[in-house]
Amino acid sequence: MRDLHDDESGSAPVEFVLVGLLLTALTLAVLQLALVVYVRNVVHDAAVEGAYHGALADVRPIDGAVRAERLIETALGDGLDAEIRADEAVGASGPEVVVTVRATLPLVGLLGIPAAMEVSAHAPRESFD
Repeated sequence: MRDLHDDESGSAPVEFVLVGLLLTALTLAVLQLALVVYVRNVVHDAAVEGAYHGALADVRPIDGAVRAERLIETALGDGLDAEIRADEAVGASGPEVVVTVRATLPLVGLLGIPAAMEVSAHAPRESFD
């Protein structure tokens, strides 16, 4: 008599589906991680560019925040909520402009935890003196 436990006929389609689901989930997780890193780099670069722009001698610091907001919208569209603040501070080398960006940390696409990612950039304030 044949043992029923040794019969594996019909298990290949199930195995194919389960392995396919696992590989699809792994691929989507890697793509989401790449999106998180990309968003973080875009937000950081926009903050740095905004700080350098706001630190120019003939520009107000708030113009740096506007520039950072424009850069983020250009790179990521309107799908990412970001709160951008520009302040003046006194650092070790003298007056400086600080641009702080608080943005959504994407978990599924661009949807995620609001204001969970905060990036600050500093630039020395230029003057005509």
